[in-house]
Amino acid sequence: MNNQDLLNRALASMHSGQWFGWKKDWTGSHRMSYENVIVHDSSITKPTEAEVNAKIQELKDAEANAATKKTSGKAKLKELGLDDAEIKALIGV
Repeated sequence: MNNQDLLNRALASMHSGQWFGWKKDWTGSHRMSYENVIVHDSSITKPTEAEVNAKIQELKDAEANAATKKTSGKAKLKELGLDDAEIKALIGV
């Protein structure tokens, strides 16, 4: 997942609905960057860049944790005697 995808996911997880968007006349190297975020809902304050970065790190940590659990689960299934084909049939990977 690239940085723009992570930014989009982080912002979307902070409030419900389509509360944010991107400037049409954007600055910087990417339209989807913190500096180009606009808030559509007047009841919501734009989160700080630090808050957004913390949420992005939370998403990265959750993704890494899921990958670790998947690897651990596969190892446990192998310990039970299942082969790769059986594990793939069970979990799809």
